[in-house]
Amino acid sequence: METQAGMVACTPEKERAMHEEIVYRPARELARMLRKREISAREVVAAHLARIEEVNPRINAVVTVCGERAMEEAAAADDFMASGGTPGPLHGLPIAHKDTHATAGVRTTFGSPFFADHVPDHDELIVERMRAAGAITIGKTNVPEFAAGSHTFNTLFGTTVNPYDTSRSAGGSSGGAAAALACGMHALADGSDMGGSLRNPASFNNVVGLRPSPGRVPAHPEPLGWSTLSVQGPMARDVGDTALLLSVLAGPDSRSPIAVAEPGSVFDPSAGPLDRELSGLRVAWSPDLNGALTCERAVVETLTAQLGTFSDLGCTVELDAPDLSGADEVFRTLRAWVFESNFGALLDADRSKLKPSVVWNIEAGRRLTGPDLARAERLHTELFHRVRVFFERYDVLLLPVSQVAPFDAAQEYPTDIDGQVQQTYLDWMRSAYWISVTGCPALSVPAGFTESGLPVGVQIVGPHLAERRVLEVGRAFEAATRFGERRPPLS
Repeated sequence: METQAGMVACTPEKERAMHEEIVYRPARELARMLRKREISAREVVAAHLARIEEVNPRINAVVTVCGERAMEEAAAADDFMASGGTPGPLHGLPIAHKDTHATAGVRTTFGSPFFADHVPDHDELIVERMRAAGAITIGKTNVPEFAAGSHTFNTLFGTTVNPYDTSRSAGGSSGGAAAALACGMHALADGSDMGGSLRNPASFNNVVGLRPSPGRVPAHPEPLGWSTLSVQGPMARDVGDTALLLSVLAGPDSRSPIAVAEPGSVFDPSAGPLDRELSGLRVAWSPDLNGALTCERAVVETLTAQLGTFSDLGCTVELDAPDLSGADEVFRTLRAWVFESNFGALLDADRSKLKPSVVWNIEAGRRLTGPDLARAERLHTELFHRVRVFFERYDVLLLPVSQVAPFDAAQEYPTDIDGQVQQTYLDWMRSAYWISVTGCPALSVPAGFTESGLPVGVQIVGPHLAERRVLEVGRAFEAATRFGERRPPLS
């Protein structure tokens, strides 16, 4: 393996161990080492490409690999440092972008046969910001078709499986991104979240995912630029790395009409550490949102066992939850409207190329009336204000991220929760998508494992625009429990 000192001969076993040491280092530490030239970008990228070659055939997380291009970019990054250049915050860090995020010169399929050979000529804003910060594109991560559903499978690439149990789902829609993170295939990951697509796969894969408040991470191009239902955001193996990526992704942009003006630099962990004293923090906890939803017993038991951690950190924990009545109607109405707007023309072009759940969403959108949308927006506003008032009494709300543990990867979705039938592919995700329509930031942090060894995440929800608070609480919990350090059992 090439190092700053020259060429060092080593056995394949030693090289593999050296690569594994690199790929599981925190992104913040790799970035520091790259800045100080203690390690080269070529070493870092080569280690991650080797990890993809070794592990990806079993997990199917990275669906397009840009090995030659990535190594060329790594060499350019090393030359830049050698010439005295000032590196960006993500300088030399390898990232495989979600396959719904347009990436210039790299096949971007959206998991759909309609776009099987689609190669964009531009980076969309989230990719543009990462690359401007020095990140190196090493590939694309798998998604469900058009990011529809929290289980990652499609007809182009097949199913992404869970590295903690390869018979189980990796979640979705950012399932490829989360599984690749858990396995050390990339240092950081971008994702998106309409109904839980950053949080659910983070929970399933024992990593961290943040759904920011709408506008915190601006999106462009975006056909429905005023919509707040879907957002983009960061994933990482720990909270500090999540904050690092958020510091790059967040901040104003004139191309987004809902972009938040506050600069992303406020989240940079090197500028302001996330460590915070939680004594006196007012915490609400609910396993089922006051009985409004069903949560698998194994998930509730895993999370309930961790409530004492928050008490030990000085928090006051109470069983309580906001009134989220109307959230289901709001989400399903607005989701159907978005799907019809974005994909209705594809349905008209060739229905056979769309999976049934996408067709179902589009057709539901076509049945909507003006009064339906007006009612949804009224309920949406009422919901926002009820939650706003709730957070006058509490600092954060703790919930299950997902109502089930990682389920059988052969299923499209869980059809029941402890015997209670789930009628549609959305029903089992209410604990995530009801939070989506509140406009609140929500962080998924590793919170333990079921008796059978499946990861479970806790959802930390804060008031609108309180990303810093949920990151600080997540960091304190992470440091106290260290569940995120448990790696997948891959040989």
